[in-house]
Amino acid sequence: MSAIVQAEPQGNDGSGGDLARAGRNDLGMISIADQVVTKIAACAAAEHPDAGAAAVRMLGRAVPGAGRLGVRGTSLDALPKTTVEVDGSKAFVSLEICVRWPASVREVTGQVRRNVRDRVAELTGLQVDEVHIVVSDLATDITLPPRVR
Repeated sequence: MSAIVQAEPQGNDGSGGDLARAGRNDLGMISIADQVVTKIAACAAAEHPDAGAAAVRMLGRAVPGAGRLGVRGTSLDALPKTTVEVDGSKAFVSLEICVRWPASVREVTGQVRRNVRDRVAELTGLQVDEVHIVVSDLATDITLPPRVR
């Protein structure tokens, strides 16, 4: 299902120019595909330096060597698994992420949740009612970024 956002006309107050014609009250409809909202949410989640994509899991266990088989592995540089359901002007986002050890899971997920809500609302105009986050892996073997001295 695609999201449909009502475009609002802008007046002659200098903020948007003369876009609306006389006798016309609105500019039309904008349709946003669910895949676009999914990609925006995944990119917003990956903007946090301590969050990333978790390894694929089978029967509750991470698949070792999954990256060599072409399957997604744990990486702080990759986009996390994301699903989005759009209902009218509301979006419901589900993320499966990994968190870098020893970062606080509570703080990282809170920051990711706020960033996803803000970015999706800013770029699409949709209201994000729920961001469901599953932390399915801890990135323990990934080196920390170098410190600047």
